[in-house]
Amino acid sequence: MSQERTVIVTGAAQGIGYAIAEEFKNNGDFVAIFDLNEDAAKSAAETLGNAKGYQVNVANEESVQSAVEKVIAERGTVDVLINNAGVQFISPVEDFQEEKWDLVVDVILKGTFLTTKHVLPAMKKQRKGRIITISSGHGRRPDAYKSAYVAAKYGQIGFTNVVAMENAQYGITANSILPGPTRTALIEKQLPKLAEQDGTTIEEALNHHILGAQWMKRLLEPSEIAATALFLASDGAAAITGEALGVTGGE
Repeated sequence: MSQERTVIVTGAAQGIGYAIAEEFKNNGDFVAIFDLNEDAAKSAAETLGNAKGYQVNVANEESVQSAVEKVIAERGTVDVLINNAGVQFISPVEDFQEEKWDLVVDVILKGTFLTTKHVLPAMKKQRKGRIITISSGHGRRPDAYKSAYVAAKYGQIGFTNVVAMENAQYGITANSILPGPTRTALIEKQLPKLAEQDGTTIEEALNHHILGAQWMKRLLEPSEIAATALFLASDGAAAITGEALGVTGGE
């Protein structure tokens, strides 16, 4: 077990974010759970133990800055940031509503920018830090009806690489993880809409949109993404920065 670090995970009340929070907690770290749903964040923290939930809108700078300042006031610093918060909306480009585009891009891309911006001073001060952004297999391979999501996920990788370049001399690394199809509520909620757009069954939509290009032909488990995040935050990954690491099951 490593020395206890302070780890922020956004969108950590469920799914991949919760699995990541659990992985770090089991490693002996303290986890700050940032989530838009305050009750869910606090409930997740209570279930985990050695964690605290914070109500945070990652797309709002005041909300992010306030929460990061609270964590630093309570814990002294931030050692690891996991940018995981995300949202999805399914629509062909010509029908994509502007407000839905803004929502998806703001949560995923702007949220990654804001949380990173506000943890960097503390990491620079201690000359050590790990920033890990949960992008997506769709950060390098597009899919129909997900234009805002794909654009934001590509953008996360580019942004993270700039952060890696700017902060390499401060002992701070920044990397992206590109999960493949993972067993989460986000995917389960997508399937009916994808099937409707294609005029197919849910099973056909799963195979075509989710598993179609994947070699293993199975949904990944959130714990598999979490284990990769823990490795990238370890001392053994100190020379890995500016990388986009696929955890896809092959594609």
